[in-house]
Order: sequence, then structure tokens, then C-alpha cells
Amino acid sequence: MAGSLSLTLFLLFGLVLGLLFYGGLWLTVRALPRSGHPVVLALASFWGRTGLVLAGFVATAHRWQNAALCLVGFVIARVLLARSIPGRKATGGTVV
Repeated sequence: MAGSLSLTLFLLFGLVLGLLFYGGLWLTVRALPRSGHPVVLALASFWGRTGLVLAGFVATAHRWQNAALCLVGFVIARVLLARSIPGRKATGGTVV
């Protein structure tokens, strides 16, 4: 039982990392037109989000199964956020 709880926690940890990464990306993209220094904003956001996710994955890397579950949660977060963005219309596999 403790093993399945641990696996669930790693999956949820990956989901949280994904939500932070892709949510931060979405907020950055929305803020770019209003920014006085869009390149600085984009680079700072990229390095901050990447550093956060990298630290999270390194923290789970003591067993490859944990890191794999974390990655699955990260991908699930991407799919969930991509489906929840308003104003998107998918046609033939491409986003318009």
C-alpha cells in the first residue's frame, strides 16, 4: 500500500511541476506584448521555469521509476492545460 501511495505522490509531483512550467509559460506569453523588455522577460521566464523543473526531476532521480512517473505527470499537465486554453480551435491536427 505504501508503494502505491508513493507512486501516486510522484505522479502528482510531476503534475504540479507541469502546471507550474506550462502555466508560467502561458502567463509569460500573455505578458510579452505589455512588457518593456520582452526578451529579458522571455529569457528570465525560460530559465526560471527550466531550473524549477530540472530541480524537481533531479529530486526524483534516485529511482528511475519515480522520475518516469514524474515525467508522466508533467506530460498530463501539458495535455490538460492545452485543452483548457480558451479561444483555440483545432482543425486537422493543427492549431489555428
